[in-house]
Amino acid sequence: MRAMPDDRDPAAGAPASSLDGAPATPRPSSDRPAGPRPFVRATGQLAVDRAIAELRRGGLVAIRAGRDLDRLAVAAGSEMATRELMGQMSAIAGSEPRLVLTRNRAAVLGSGTDAPAVSVALSTALDVDAVLDLSDPTRQAAVPAGLTALPERADTAAAAAVTLVKLARLLPSALVATVHGISASTMTAWARERALLVVEAGEIERYAETSAHRLIRAASARVPLADAELCELTAFRPMDGGTEHVAIRIGEPDADVGPVLIRIHSACLTGDLLGSLRCDCGDQLRGAIREIEQAGGGILLYLAQEGRDIGLINKLRAYTLQDLGADTVDANTTLGFDDDERVYFPAAEMLRQLGVGRVRLMTNNPSKMEQLAACGVEVVERVPHIFASNSHNERYLATKASRSGHLF
Repeated sequence: MRAMPDDRDPAAGAPASSLDGAPATPRPSSDRPAGPRPFVRATGQLAVDRAIAELRRGGLVAIRAGRDLDRLAVAAGSEMATRELMGQMSAIAGSEPRLVLTRNRAAVLGSGTDAPAVSVALSTALDVDAVLDLSDPTRQAAVPAGLTALPERADTAAAAAVTLVKLARLLPSALVATVHGISASTMTAWARERALLVVEAGEIERYAETSAHRLIRAASARVPLADAELCELTAFRPMDGGTEHVAIRIGEPDADVGPVLIRIHSACLTGDLLGSLRCDCGDQLRGAIREIEQAGGGILLYLAQEGRDIGLINKLRAYTLQDLGADTVDANTTLGFDDDERVYFPAAEMLRQLGVGRVRLMTNNPSKMEQLAACGVEVVERVPHIFASNSHNERYLATKASRSGHLF
């Protein structure tokens, strides 16, 4: 795939219409009546919440971008691509959809760039198989011929669309069709006529941080654990409707006396619940509970950040790539993600609500210390947290040390 400079001069496209010339509306799903939905104007983080849900169900959203919010595009998750969906996008936007990838995924396909995202066009219109093959490396398909890569600036709707599909825990690539010949003042009316949710690119980019401040401390209960009988669980509900984060308070930690011993643990269904030997997550979870208990008390934050926050489905895809020879870092970047997508704003907000500002952090990951400190938590000390490897996770742990800087 060869890279081209971003010197496009898009011409105005045809007005959005359906194949028979009538105004186009998104295809109704099977769980709602036929016909356009009532238009609801959502703004700010609420709009991003709804856009995430829409993409996860295979729908379309409109993204406003540019310094003056004068650019508009229709977007969908690429892994949801069907012939019908792509035809719908073309009819609504008046232009052919293009595939937008992260720079990590583009680099795997042979197009190095410093731009945050890359648009891919074929010599002919993208078809569904090409979209899926380029988006999903687990399909092990040959790269289609005639690809052209066009870098996308950070302030474009295309770059925002990639960020949005990441938030939706889909593969980090999007279908984007630019809407031409429309003014900023008429965008809302245009979207209303087509029953499309409009979301602003800036709100998407700020979402990870601002959504953390909307965590609700919803409920607490005493839950004796096998390794820590004096234990209380507090659930924090995200206002986006996502999975709850949980604080596990062990013993009687007192933040007024000194820094609290804490562990930040990302949820791992395979390791924590099923006892997977591919990682050390289960050992780290149960070991942390024992160590905090033995130390006299502390807090374990159990965050809903499966697979370094790429989601369970994408983690299983990464495992497939590891079985084909990739290490844990290359598997994530081949999919198009960064090697670690986690952010620690939720952890910092949970600690704030629990009245904890100074901590002794149980971790082998120096980056976790730096990121938590950047979120306003004073990390007084790193407490090592090391467990023996097995024949299934030796390479995984060695990669974390050699490529991600973990200290063992």
